[in-house]
Amino acid sequence: MSTPLCLLCLEDEAEIASRAAHAAHLPLQVVQRHRFPDGELRLQLPPELPARVVVWRGLHQPNEKLVELLLIARGARALGAQWLGLVTPYLAYMRQDIAFHPGEVVSQRVVGGFLADLFDAVLTVDPHLHRVATLHEAVPLRDAERAVVLSGAPLLADLIAQHHSAPLLLGPDEESLQWVASAAQARGWDHATCVKQRHGDRHVTIALPALPVAGRAVVLLDDVASSGQTLVEATRLLRAAGAASVDVAVTHALFAGDAIDQVKAAGARHVWSTDCIPHPSNAVSIVPAVAGVLAQWASA
Repeated sequence: MSTPLCLLCLEDEAEIASRAAHAAHLPLQVVQRHRFPDGELRLQLPPELPARVVVWRGLHQPNEKLVELLLIARGARALGAQWLGLVTPYLAYMRQDIAFHPGEVVSQRVVGGFLADLFDAVLTVDPHLHRVATLHEAVPLRDAERAVVLSGAPLLADLIAQHHSAPLLLGPDEESLQWVASAAQARGWDHATCVKQRHGDRHVTIALPALPVAGRAVVLLDDVASSGQTLVEATRLLRAAGAASVDVAVTHALFAGDAIDQVKAAGARHVWSTDCIPHPSNAVSIVPAVAGVLAQWASA
């Protein structure tokens, strides 16, 4: 008798996928991957698959991984999978939700449609949705209820509470308000956001909110840290304004290049993240929450 649902992953994500599979009582199979000298990929799936399959693939450094998902999804269906789910803790290409200049490709729409064509369900964590209200609008699956969003903000709030009794929770820009508010309001913490102007990938200016920060423990909370320049500037201004301490908590620790070193050099004490993306700053795990959804999919 076939297994009702199995989880597939690639070797570089086997550790976290294995923990999720174990917690959800699901079998895990690893997709074999070979790169040819010309850069093309050969993927080998298990020769037998059940009717329901979930693929685990985070989309940080996304371009090649999107090709992997195309090959895996089409290959799994050829091997008999009738229902495919995707667990992608970091969902790339969500930032560009409109064309800011004539001719720009709206990558959210293109990549979201691509994934919706391949999968019947998608689970992600804190997708960067700004002018789009729901994940289903960005990834238009046939069943809107199968577009599942989890949040790292409550997990990070629990961690912050272990270090501070009454911190000021601050978003480094206006777009971070949704995560800051959800984390702060549940515990009655003060919260606000900075105002940001971006002048390029690595050049931003920040204005602190009109709140007293001198002598206070401040935690900067956001969904993603990429170049880190917003966090660097916010940390620098907070320390100059007399904040007793500045910590940083993010769901997705991209931290390109020496970004995390710059954040710490600006005066941040602790840098915490979820394990959506493997990074030395990982301090809390999304696995229990993801495993809960996987168990629901398995019993559906």
